[in-house]
Amino acid sequence: MILKKIIVSSLLLFPLFGKTTPYYLSVNDSLEIYDHIPEEANYALFQDRLNCISNEVPLNFNESVHAFINYFTVKNRDYTRMIINRKEVYFPTFEKYLKKYGLPDELKYLSIIESGLNPRIVSRARAVGLWQFMSATGRSFGLHQDWYIDERMDPEKSTEAACKYLKTLYNMFGDWELALAAYNSGPGNVRKAIRRSGYKRKFWDIYMYLPRETRAYVPQYVSMVYTMKYAREHNFDTENNLQYAIDHSTIMINQYTHLETLGNQLNVCLEDLKKLNPGIIRTAIPDMDKTYPVKIPIDSYDFFSENKLAILDSANKVGKKELEYLARNSVGSTYGRDKIIYRVRSGDVLGKIAEKYNVRISDIKKWNNLRSNTIRIDQRLSIWLYPQNYNKIKQAIAQTPKPVTESIINGKKIYKVQPGDTLWDISKKYDGLTIEKLKKLNNLKTNNIKPGQKLIVG
Repeated sequence: MILKKIIVSSLLLFPLFGKTTPYYLSVNDSLEIYDHIPEEANYALFQDRLNCISNEVPLNFNESVHAFINYFTVKNRDYTRMIINRKEVYFPTFEKYLKKYGLPDELKYLSIIESGLNPRIVSRARAVGLWQFMSATGRSFGLHQDWYIDERMDPEKSTEAACKYLKTLYNMFGDWELALAAYNSGPGNVRKAIRRSGYKRKFWDIYMYLPRETRAYVPQYVSMVYTMKYAREHNFDTENNLQYAIDHSTIMINQYTHLETLGNQLNVCLEDLKKLNPGIIRTAIPDMDKTYPVKIPIDSYDFFSENKLAILDSANKVGKKELEYLARNSVGSTYGRDKIIYRVRSGDVLGKIAEKYNVRISDIKKWNNLRSNTIRIDQRLSIWLYPQNYNKIKQAIAQTPKPVTESIINGKKIYKVQPGDTLWDISKKYDGLTIEKLKKLNNLKTNNIKPGQKLIVG
């Protein structure tokens, strides 16, 4: 067996596997490759195999993809082995929802890059779950989050939300590689890269204008599709040691329920209930206005149905006061609160904002993942308020006059640029208005605009 080395490009100067996995390679690292095939043939073989995969999402092959394939199949075989063992737990759910929304089946491999098929994983950026939803994006796709429950960790609900988001992104860009890039870095960063590239519309054409992590994201996805399709050819055991989801039934609960007590009544260990319900993050369900689905092993369902009132009565009495106290007073808790968005103004400091809304500085930092007290003008901060304060603030906002953005001067429609506006954003506000037309109407040489500037839009 021949030892070969290839030097990894500077592209790998950041974490592998998206936002979550703590493995790093640097420009000086090398991948040791043990193979009977010369490197040139190895490269050609991988390319030929990728071309043989039936797919809707493009699987373009290049040196970056080659390096990641070698990483998954040689350098970190333990990680790949773990993924292969976990896939049957989650892939049936992924396949079900991808089919429901008419999306390519191979998108199921995207969750591997996002989370390593770990439903409880939390990234340094506070993205959560199998599909790594940030808080705001998760809520926009219907994923409930409070102190007790985080549906970003629920495999069924988060997968359906991911399918909706991916379909939205594909409809937005009309290209799967760009949709994947937008899933990683947000559609705004992809639009920015498109503008900076001269309005090119392919991932590899805008590659150098994307955030560094996103440049690696699509190559990682392609390499993982390859790795999972050709795992046997790389001597991975794809049949033994497979994990499977626990057969389960669903019960509906709308009252405080202590999960461990529920398990004791059903003779089910707490760890199994946690595996079945990763979205329940405090081992208890709070009192709710609506019912919440809880999965239990299928062979416990008949016993629960026959003894439901007694079981729930027991589970309703353990730890309720203690958990409710923690829910209301722990730093960054959103339990029983509603969110508003505050835009930082000149002269603002966290202490001033905290005093205005009767919250703690530590809460604001936790809600917004701030590592210091530094904030900047026009930054948007999430502030969570109890209902009585929330209603007062919303009423005050409703009574505040909105800024005038449009006017008619000498028969021309004029738009006043707002903070955060771009030519792209403004052009989308008006039918038939393109960026090129907007620049021509206003004799603009560049795409740079500033708040308060007045532009002819029609």
